[in-house]
Formats: sequence, C-alpha cells, structure tokens
Amino acid sequence: MRLGIAETLGALNAALGPGGPVWFKETRARHLRVRDFLAPRRALQARFGDDQVPERVVHAIVGLQGPGVAPVLSCAPTPAGLALQLRRSAVFERVLGAVAAYAAPTVPAALGPRVVLHCPALRGSPCALRLSQLRAVLVADHLARVLHAHRVSVRLVPAVRDPHMPTFLQQLRVDWPAASERAATEALRSRALAELTPARNTEALPPGALGRVCLKELVDERGRTTGYDPNLDSCLVTEDLLAVLAELQQAVQNWAEDSSLGLAAAPDAGADSCMVVHVVSCEEEFQQQKLDLLWWKLDDQAPLRQKHLVCGPVKVAGAPGTLTAPEYYEFRHAQVCKASALKHGRDLAQDPAWMEIFRVLPVATIKFEMLSTAPQSQLLLALADSSISTKGTKSGTFVMYNCARLATLFESYKCSMERGLYPTFPPVSNLDFSLLHDEGEWLLLFNSVLPFPDLLSQTAALPCTAPGLHITARTEMVCKFLVQLSMDFSSYYNRVHILGEPRPHLFGQMFARLQLLRAVREVLHTGLAMLGLPPLSHI
Repeated sequence: MRLGIAETLGALNAALGPGGPVWFKETRARHLRVRDFLAPRRALQARFGDDQVPERVVHAIVGLQGPGVAPVLSCAPTPAGLALQLRRSAVFERVLGAVAAYAAPTVPAALGPRVVLHCPALRGSPCALRLSQLRAVLVADHLARVLHAHRVSVRLVPAVRDPHMPTFLQQLRVDWPAASERAATEALRSRALAELTPARNTEALPPGALGRVCLKELVDERGRTTGYDPNLDSCLVTEDLLAVLAELQQAVQNWAEDSSLGLAAAPDAGADSCMVVHVVSCEEEFQQQKLDLLWWKLDDQAPLRQKHLVCGPVKVAGAPGTLTAPEYYEFRHAQVCKASALKHGRDLAQDPAWMEIFRVLPVATIKFEMLSTAPQSQLLLALADSSISTKGTKSGTFVMYNCARLATLFESYKCSMERGLYPTFPPVSNLDFSLLHDEGEWLLLFNSVLPFPDLLSQTAALPCTAPGLHITARTEMVCKFLVQLSMDFSSYYNRVHILGEPRPHLFGQMFARLQLLRAVREVLHTGLAMLGLPPLSHI
C-alpha cells in the first residue's frame, strides 16, 4: 500500500488520544529543514493542559505503524510544539520504488453517484462565447477529466450542435461530445401545456413560445431554504427550452455504459442515484434556476439533486469588456508566436517542429489563467506579454517550459548512455536513496510526489449531500499544484547538476536523483492530462 499524508496525519492524531485533529504537514522549506509535521504548542496545551505531552504518547508516536503511515524517525518537544521528522531515506525508498502508485489517481473502493455535468454555455456559437462562459466550459472540462480518472460515471450535456464549436473546442483541447440527434420533447410539451398559466389579454407571446408556467409554489417550497432567487415566479416555456430539458432528461433516464472506462450504472440506479451539476457563469444562473424548477414541474422523475457550480465574473485589465473567447485565444496565440520569434531570432510559426508547440502554449496559458483561481471567485485577466513568458513563475508557459526541461534532461541521459558515458539505468531496488540529502530533493518528494494522489482526490470530491442549491469545486488545486511543483523543480534544477561527470563513484547519486525526477515527471504529466494538455519536449 502506498504511503499517504492523510493516513499519516490520521495515525498521528489518533496517537494523541480523543479530540479533534492537531497535527499538520509542513510545506515551507525553512520548516522542513527541522521537521515534517508539527503539533502546535497551543493545541497541545488545550489537549493536555500546561503539562507536557506524556512520555508514553511520544513513545507511541515514534513507533507508529499501519497501512499508509510513513515511518517516523523522531518526535520531540520544541518551542513551537511537538515536532516530528520522518525516516526520509525509507520514505524515498518506498515512494520512488513504486512511482506509478503516486503518479495516478486513487481509485475508490466503491463507485460514487453518477454525475451529469451540464454546461449551458456550449449551446451557442464560439463567436458569442463570453470570457465568463469560457471559464465555465474549462471548469466543466477539467472537472469531467478528474471525475473520469476516479472512475466516476459522467455524462456531458449538452451535445454540441453549432458547426463551428467542435473546432474551437478542439483548439482549446476541451473534450466534449457533438450532437447526433435531438431528444424527443413530446411528453414534456404535453405536460407543459397542461401546466400553462392563462395568458393575459395584453401579453403577446414571442415565436416558438407555448406560454408561461407558474413556478411560485416550487420557489416557496424549495427556494427560500436552498438558495433559489425569491423573485422567480414564472417561466416562459419555449420549444428551445423543452429541447434543453429533453436532453437533460435523456441523460438521466438512458444512462449508457461508458465504453471508454467500462463503467455502468448499477442495475437499480434511478434518478435518485444521479446528481446533476449545472456549471454556469454568474450571468446564466438566474435562467438556469428557472430551468431547474421547470424540470421538477414537468418531470416527476427529475433528479432530486440538482446543484449549481457558479463561476464568478471575468474582468480584463486594460481591455474592453466585449472580448470574446475566440478573440482571447487568437490574442494569446499571437503573443506566443511573437515571444518565440524574439527568443529564437526567427519566425517559427510555420516550422513543422514548432507548430504543435504553438498550438499547446496558448491553451496552457489560457487554462492556467482561467483555472488557477477558485471558480466561484472573480477573475482578473492581465493581457500583458508577461503572462506567456517562461520566466514568470505563475503561468502555464512556465509549467510547460519545465516539462520540456525534464524531457531534455532524460533525453540527454539517454544520448550519453548510448555513447557509453553512463551505464544503463539500474533496477530501482538497487538504488541507494540515502544519497538524496539535498533539501530540494525532499521538498520535491514531500510536497509534490507523495501528496499528489490525495490532491487529485480532493479535486474530484463533490459535496453531493451538502444542503443548498450551490456547490463548490476545488478546480484550482491542480493548476496551483503544478505551478508550485515547477517552481520547486526549477530552483532545484538550477542549483544541482544532475548529470555529473561520468565517474563511477558519482553514478549512485546521479541515478537516485534521476529516479526522483522520473517521479516528478510522471506526476507533472498526469497533472497536465487532467487539464487536457500534452507534455512538451522543447520550447
């Protein structure tokens, strides 16, 4: 079983006896020089009074064992509290001896509820897509990838119908289904006609409208306690609106087996085992609330759990508010081409070896900009050239640059090995990880490789049973993690010469370091895959 931060923290807190959690994991380099976990002094005083932690408790902590629990080296009182350090060489050996287990999501023992991800912004055309809607699209796509990786059965709605939208989504590396045929609306139309409110004599219905349905009773029943807008009183029912409901209804009722993952719903799975998450921009939420209530009004089998993941507004510094999603993409693409021409002294846009890079880098920039902030918060975009610089430490370009540096490092080792300068890579069981004693090496393992599966699990954790209409998702976690990983790797790579001189007495440390960076590379590639981004070999 792989080591886990959550398992280790759980065992440490249990060793202190009854009470709430006390221990936390250190992340800062200056703290990791002296400890890996800390139980703060004040928290210990609240638990044990002014007396010291009993010796038997400290002794039990040092001897901790259990599934997923990291081996402990020492535990001692300090002015900051109870400081614990792990047996680092043993942790290196356990983790780097099973890299695949740490570079992949943890598959849950039991399948969770089925999830319908509904992104209304995809019903229009690309040229009408606002930046706030683009944000919702990218959040939905990222969430779908993470859920799929954890073997959650997911349906994506709507199927795209605009003929230009699939090409634009392909540019953005968004994986979304295209439409085949329209869902039948006859049953919904009949129910709607029975529920229509008598029209006022002065009210002229627009083309395609059937009439109005009163929603006030549903708002009174559900809205005031769950978050629906109290001003919702009626909904104008149109053929287009019924088509939207029919597609959602079909996604829930006719849950097909996911052939790509071999997932299927349980034989007795009904609407109650399904959760619909509407990923909407803040401008779309009011209309989506109407749609939710109308669905319940017209369909007795509508899912009881409908949640709104509302993405905050997107503001652009120094640009008009009318910037569309395609214009934003073209702007970033032009910046990437210009920056590469300045860096390499020539225009590389038509060079076949660089065309894929010029397709990936603008998307990486956009996705890290859009996804690095919690989705419910307002997002401020800066269109300056610094956003696509490989020297800026917050951008997607910086992450892709360090991905390329890792690729170059392993390609250099391979070429040197083929020339006879280095021996072939030995079995991992023969590596001596006690040679990894640089603080940057422990930082990479302890902050990046070891906690990565837990981070993915947190990203995929949707509060299905939480009360209320609105739901939160931590879709910013992967981007923030990859940026921090890239910063730690860059600092280490700039300071430590990995491929040393070809002297036999140096090979042991070199191979131990390469195995660590193999793990870093695999974690980085998996993280990028959760964003729909391929690794790059050069920039």
